[in-house]
Amino acid sequence: MSASPVGHRHAAQRIGCVVVCLWALPVCAQIYVGVGADAPGTVVLSNHPSSVTPTLLLSENSTRPDALTLSAPSGPRAQRPLAGRAPSPAVAALIASTAREFSVAEALVKAVIAVESGFEPNARSPKGAMGLMQLMPETARRFGARDAFAAEDNVRAGTAYLRWLLDYFSGDVQLALAAYNAGENAVERAGRRVPDIPETRAYVPKVLSYWSHYHAQ
Repeated sequence: MSASPVGHRHAAQRIGCVVVCLWALPVCAQIYVGVGADAPGTVVLSNHPSSVTPTLLLSENSTRPDALTLSAPSGPRAQRPLAGRAPSPAVAALIASTAREFSVAEALVKAVIAVESGFEPNARSPKGAMGLMQLMPETARRFGARDAFAAEDNVRAGTAYLRWLLDYFSGDVQLALAAYNAGENAVERAGRRVPDIPETRAYVPKVLSYWSHYHAQ
């Protein structure tokens, strides 16, 4: 008995579906899921493997041009800064204006300062880092801080350095923060990963956690 035209049509449709699915496999295989976008706890679906690394973009309202973002409850748990770790109104205003100037998330700059100095303008580390953003003398000179203990000079130079690191590491905040703590050369030597330095390994998630806290305020 010969097959009916309807049977031939259904068979052709099934073959067509198989061909389409096989054709689509390479495309589907290149879809990655990562934590990122413009707030912690955002899933990114992208055809770029680099977007898998946890990434926070450069302002709270920015979006990736090459990714579809969907909200999801994940990411580092927000950690409340220690008592007393809050900027004065003048420092808070300085952070806000400088973050806007350099297109860096205000909450991220605030988190870095909270971890680095606890908002103490005269802080000095045993290694010689100075001021609110704990600038080393070479970094202060590199980014134009004439007085590393002057709040305006310090925050502008520190934020400029953070901006530079974000650009250098293609928006990967984990790597930018690791470099802020250990230097960009240390991150490069580690194969563009967070270096296996205990201080840096603790520093990066702490800043991200503070970022979550300030972003939620």
